[in-house]
Amino acid sequence: MIAHAPAVDPITLEVIRHGLVSITNQIDANITRTAFSPYIYEYRDYAVGFVGPDGELVAQSVGGMPIFVADSVGAGVRDGLSLYGQAGIHPGDVIVCNHAAVQGQHLNNTVMYTPVDVDDVRIGYFAINVHWMDIGGGAVGSISKDSTDIYMEGLQLRSIRLWSRGERVDDVYRIIENNTRFPTELMGDIEAQLGGCLQGRDLMASLARKYGCATFLSAVTTILDDCERSARAKIRAIPDGTYEAESALDDDGMGTEPIPIKVKILIAGDEMTVDYSGMPPQVRSSINSGAHGGGVTTARIAFKYLIATDEPANAGTFRPLKLILPPGTLVSAAPTAAMGNYGFPFPTIVDTFIRALEKAMPEAVTGAHFGSYSSVRFIGTFADGKPFQCYDSGHGGWGASARGDGSGPFRTMAHGDSRIIPVELQESMYPFRLEAFSLREDSAGAGRHRGGLGFRKRYRMLAACRLSLNFERHVCPPWGVQGGGTAQPGIVRVYKGGTGEPEIVYKSEHYLLEPGDVVVVETGGGGGYGPPSERDEAAIARDVLYGYITPAAAERDYGYKSANQSTPPSPAAGGRA
Repeated sequence: MIAHAPAVDPITLEVIRHGLVSITNQIDANITRTAFSPYIYEYRDYAVGFVGPDGELVAQSVGGMPIFVADSVGAGVRDGLSLYGQAGIHPGDVIVCNHAAVQGQHLNNTVMYTPVDVDDVRIGYFAINVHWMDIGGGAVGSISKDSTDIYMEGLQLRSIRLWSRGERVDDVYRIIENNTRFPTELMGDIEAQLGGCLQGRDLMASLARKYGCATFLSAVTTILDDCERSARAKIRAIPDGTYEAESALDDDGMGTEPIPIKVKILIAGDEMTVDYSGMPPQVRSSINSGAHGGGVTTARIAFKYLIATDEPANAGTFRPLKLILPPGTLVSAAPTAAMGNYGFPFPTIVDTFIRALEKAMPEAVTGAHFGSYSSVRFIGTFADGKPFQCYDSGHGGWGASARGDGSGPFRTMAHGDSRIIPVELQESMYPFRLEAFSLREDSAGAGRHRGGLGFRKRYRMLAACRLSLNFERHVCPPWGVQGGGTAQPGIVRVYKGGTGEPEIVYKSEHYLLEPGDVVVVETGGGGGYGPPSERDEAAIARDVLYGYITPAAAERDYGYKSANQSTPPSPAAGGRA
């Protein structure tokens, strides 16, 4: 260990500051290039990070999912340290962890990490969290709303060595390979994850060796302290007080009554405390999450979006954020609770956090986003007996702000800018054709600034399969702020045989589809900001011209009739698109 941490000159500090993130970004790009499943190389359901010797988060790739940015990699490392101690994790070890008691998320999210040593000094661990596409359990993909405990959801690995002192542990590989329905794809993704850990380790060691371990570790300490000071300054700008908001989930996925979501935020000087005492108790279905994977994660995601907007996600940034989280709630469930769909409540919780601070931060808050995973899964078996699972993602509108109209369609605030898997790739792998893909008119909430729009997809099935859906926010649609209007929630229509009256479906696990059936998916929009009466008329006209809103909606929401002017103005005429 380093007995004395020297001061770091400003230029070296900035080189190391940016070098840390640059290395994680390089590994991020390499995983995209080398992974086997489209869920990783297209959708990018993973995050790359570097944590310090004690497991504190130091840096993450900028493209990492927000749901992981809350320090899922550090949780895995800290568990390994609690079991083995730092001396018990050797150079060349590679450890994996998806244990529900540690991560508090579905078992697919598996952290892999390896120590980074320079001249016999442990400077940290390089860690990557990847969504493993199937890890056993009762359902294809290991995720089902029907599961009622964690043991139904797959294989648990609590800080297990995949490599020991540089030697592959074949026994562990065999266990994993024989507990997945997709061994080729999963083992390929694991190799990409392993390659990322090893290359990241070597690059990080090279950076530290270049400047010396003492200077490197001193720079890390300074970086985290700088982020803490910046975050505390942001909190001090918020008036002291207690702020609260409520919303609701439609149900628990099994048809229960609406589930209330309550968030209380206390601002005192330069600290923010998020009180989740009002959260509902854990439920029988699989939308639970553990304390770190749920309560800590949602609070940090919301804090990052609304408060620490310019600070990187690391341990320093989150030091001023405190949490009151009693055990046994929806976001602090027991480790035996089902967690396959753990993230479904997150978008609503994050929106509710932002809503709570509307009066304290009127210029910073946004309207609610579409706030639903809007997941669409086609699950079945090919003619040769091999199972398939197409996990298509619903992207919708985000809320408007004081600065302009809402953006989108994007994934939820739990996902960030996760990409849509290309249509051509999906059609080459799965038995359907996408006949239409467009924005969904009139889905956004009206306001001085309009919310973002959802999209519309039309699938025609080419083979029999099962449809799994989870659409939210009908009990509590995406709200506006500062007088803005409410947006439309998502909806799915199934046309049996492709014609006739559709059946409307929001949540399902076993909806049977036959060849020729048509599935039309419409995602929700984002809430508006400010009174609709204050919207610029040129912007309304342009929305009608571009098809974002229909003439009927323009008249209903804004009192605007397109006959008021013969030619809609060009963007140069003013207003916001």
